[in-house]
Amino acid sequence: MPLYPGIPYGPAPSWAFPFFDCCIVFLFVLCLLDAWRRGRGAISYLLGGMCFGLVLEYLEVASHSYTYGHFLLMLGHAPMDIPVSIGLAWGIILYTSRLFSDGLRLPWVAAAALDTVLALNLDLTMDVIAYRMHMWHWDWTGTGLDPLKAEWFGIPYGNFVGWISVVFFYSFFSRLYERTIFKRTGLKQTGMWRFPAIAVLALISAQVELLVTEYFLFHWLNAVHIGSGRRLAIEVVVLLGLVCWGSLHRRGGPQRRVPGVAVWVPAWFHVYFAIALVALGFFRENGWMTLVAGVNVGIGLVIHLWPVVGKKAEPGSLVWAETV
Repeated sequence: MPLYPGIPYGPAPSWAFPFFDCCIVFLFVLCLLDAWRRGRGAISYLLGGMCFGLVLEYLEVASHSYTYGHFLLMLGHAPMDIPVSIGLAWGIILYTSRLFSDGLRLPWVAAAALDTVLALNLDLTMDVIAYRMHMWHWDWTGTGLDPLKAEWFGIPYGNFVGWISVVFFYSFFSRLYERTIFKRTGLKQTGMWRFPAIAVLALISAQVELLVTEYFLFHWLNAVHIGSGRRLAIEVVVLLGLVCWGSLHRRGGPQRRVPGVAVWVPAWFHVYFAIALVALGFFRENGWMTLVAGVNVGIGLVIHLWPVVGKKAEPGSLVWAETV
């Protein structure tokens, strides 16, 4: 029986949410082990990303942007509760995106842009399928729009604009503080507190930027008829431009081999939701949606498998040891 008006799909299979939660916890543990090997900077970045994800998800649910289905472990009280696995997922997406971009030796601003492109590539398919599985839900009631066809196959363009802001500015501010404030002052000698301080400061800066853009800048842009769809298109073009610029101005030395976890995490997201697209019959709904999802998954897999996987790693090269 349909759970929401205009969406003909009933509840997801009973295994879908527990399997998702268990896999996310497993991937988070893998990332944590990888970060432990790299040191405090990597651990702080991963845990900071997780905390950032939990904070922003709570704020989004509190502002009624969307609601979550019932996962295994929830924080808060319904309907204001959020899944713990979503916070963990934010952490591993942010962490593995940075591992990948640092392996390419891009300038740091271009690397932050690539982090964002990689995360957006995941979300363009993930949200479309998760929405139909009722993992999370946007309410189109009263808009007069078809909840399966509105904007990006039922997903508001503003959601992707938000993803861009979250990933880019957490990566941007983390890299900025690593290279400036905490490198050029006595804080460089603060030992074990140095990297956690960077993570906290980056989290706060990124959250402030997110709130400022949502509540001030975007209202002004709407007033001049630059809606979320146009903003998304403009931001994607800018991000791709930064990545192209960065590829032409790579730092010296050969590319580093990307750690396996930086490939396994995005591959898992792509494969899980691609299987759900087919196994749950969503592919029958809209040929264009299915084609776009397939192409997007293919792009994501090609990006992660080419050109760095398989290249010889530099002996002893650790990302956070070199970036500060």
